[in-house]
Amino acid sequence: MSTIAIIGAGAVGGALAQKLALRSRVRQIRLIDPDVRVAEGKALDIQQSSPVEPFSARLTAAADYTAAAGADAIVLADLLATGEIAGEGGLALVRQIAAVEPRAPFVFAGGGQRELMARSAGELHVSARRLVGSAPLALESALRACTAALVDASPVDVSLSVAGVPPAEAVIAWQSATAYNQPIERVLPAHQIASLSARLPALWPPSPFTLASAGARISEALASGSRRRYTCFAVLDVPGIGRNLVAAVPVEIMKGGVGRTLDPALSRHERTQFERGLR
Repeated sequence: MSTIAIIGAGAVGGALAQKLALRSRVRQIRLIDPDVRVAEGKALDIQQSSPVEPFSARLTAAADYTAAAGADAIVLADLLATGEIAGEGGLALVRQIAAVEPRAPFVFAGGGQRELMARSAGELHVSARRLVGSAPLALESALRACTAALVDASPVDVSLSVAGVPPAEAVIAWQSATAYNQPIERVLPAHQIASLSARLPALWPPSPFTLASAGARISEALASGSRRRYTCFAVLDVPGIGRNLVAAVPVEIMKGGVGRTLDPALSRHERTQFERGLR
């Protein structure tokens, strides 16, 4: 059983701690925020729900970011005082944590942390395999829910993926999408497919609970390993375009980091849009 540190006890961080606790797949959850009294209150509230929602995870709170040392995965969420971790403050925070914890992967759980990921790789020289952004998985979840409503299905009956740079340069891989194990175009009219594509920018960023759910899945996978492939932000080196580029692509996650980034299955038009977002 593993330990996950969550930096930030805001809306996303608090929901993520609750989600991890209820899934009972980690041993310890550390909720870290300079506003430690509120973080302690959230951790205690979640812990006290364990008799009702049986789980065995232990939740603690801390004010010092160095409390993330020794964790199997470190999630960057949102601070109570300033919101989503990003910008110069976010970069300084990553630098500080990386100095005391040189091994654990970072999960960027917010919708506005793509630039922070790129700067962490390019300026701080954090290994690309240690940097994963979970927000595209949340976007993919929202799209599956919208698509399922149109075809009168459960979201589990819909399979689709996104790629690229949301909101403007993200693409839906309709060519490989399915519903009821059939190609999506057999169950969804072309005008509705076009409508969903046009709606994509409005779904970004996903809501805090959806971001938290995606962050929980990815942090668990990083802490324990997984056989699944996930759509995540990953750091890419693309010949002819650039280095330390961050985009949503399918990734294979192993314990401790990204095992492999995969080429998304896109049509010619979709690939053109995907590559435009990288430039």
